Amino acid sequence: MDAIKYLKQLTIIMAVSFAGEFLNQVLPLPVPGSVYGLLLMFFLLMTKLVRLEQVEDAGGFLVKLMPVLFIGPSVSLITVMGGLADRLVPILAVCLISTMAVMAVTGLTAQAVLKWTKKREEKGHE
Repeated sequence: MDAIKYLKQLTIIMAVSFAGEFLNQVLPLPVPGSVYGLLLMFFLLMTKLVRLEQVEDAGGFLVKLMPVLFIGPSVSLITVMGGLADRLVPILAVCLISTMAVMAVTGLTAQAVLKWTKKREEKGHE
């Protein structure tokens, strides 16, 4: 029965992913379909239209599988490394700056959410 449970959960995840790709084709915004899919899944989970239990096991499996999915692109990068050698410093600078920016935005967002949650809990206890 575990196989059927995983199949149901993967079907939900794939349906949301396909809906994200559909939105990418329909909406005239420069947003990747995967981002639409993530936002759609977030919305569905927050509104409880999809409960976490309905996708948790398959999602955990996909997260565990993720490192394997980077092997192909990594090998491709190694094969073209000779052509990238003269652009290596600018590429590394962009990677470093963008990583720092993502970390800063993530940290600030987490702090804002924690403050918002704390204020909400304090109002509930009064």
